[in-house]
Amino acid sequence: MQVKCVEIREVTADKKQYLELLLLADEQEDMIDRYLERGTMFVLDDKGVKAECVVTDEGEGVLEIKNIAVYPEYQGRGYGKTFIDFIAERYSEVFDVLQVGTGDSPLTVPFYERCGFRRHHTVRDFFTDNYDHPICEAGVQLVDMVYLRLDLNAYKHKGGRL
Repeated sequence: MQVKCVEIREVTADKKQYLELLLLADEQEDMIDRYLERGTMFVLDDKGVKAECVVTDEGEGVLEIKNIAVYPEYQGRGYGKTFIDFIAERYSEVFDVLQVGTGDSPLTVPFYERCGFRRHHTVRDFFTDNYDHPICEAGVQLVDMVYLRLDLNAYKHKGGRL
């Protein structure tokens, strides 16, 4: 589903005003602090903010989605996919790869795969080594970080379609 008539705007100051949303995707604030200020943050407004996304330049042509979240009551309406499309379009002339790291969850990995991402590599024990409490999603404790990548050069050659 493609969302129409929404505004996506960059947040340049007071990014923590969206902490409630940020914590939906990364539930430990000190982990968010590691990337929030160096990242570029966007919010999606559709008669009120419904979602946010933070991306960082990881060097060597790689842009990483560090945090993307949609309020639970608005999930399944296409806001996440709209953000992926927006980021790919905005950055496809500057970066070669759009990457995301996520837990090996039955909810998030299939979402990214539907958006055209492919599994790239895994960081073993990331969640157990870096978080002060167990992180669970859809009844599954997250242990490893799965990195998925989207080839932005292929995106450009398809005329901006994922």
